[in-house]
Amino acid sequence: MPVSEPLSHVILDEAGVARVDGTTVKVIEIALDHLAYGWSADAIHEQFTHLSLAQIHAALAYFYDHQARFEAEIGKIEREVTQWTRELGDSPLQRRLRQIKLAQTLV
Repeated sequence: MPVSEPLSHVILDEAGVARVDGTTVKVIEIALDHLAYGWSADAIHEQFTHLSLAQIHAALAYFYDHQARFEAEIGKIEREVTQWTRELGDSPLQRRLRQIKLAQTLV
């Protein structure tokens, strides 16, 4: 009888965060690149050259197997960023860029 050997390439660290095995790369980082930019595994590989395509595909498969949990985490992060933005306001860089844009429109 054939025996399969699972190669997940994904581990859960001590905090329960899914990471690509042998790296510090979080599965959610790969998933966000895929979702936010529409990047394929090949495009993600161009950004994470130290990962194999097998690792990237495994991370994406893990994401889709646990999609509801990841979407909840992404939603939580979005709410936190919105709150921080509201509390902190514009950064000095954002203010400066707005000034430059305003100055360019006056010319």
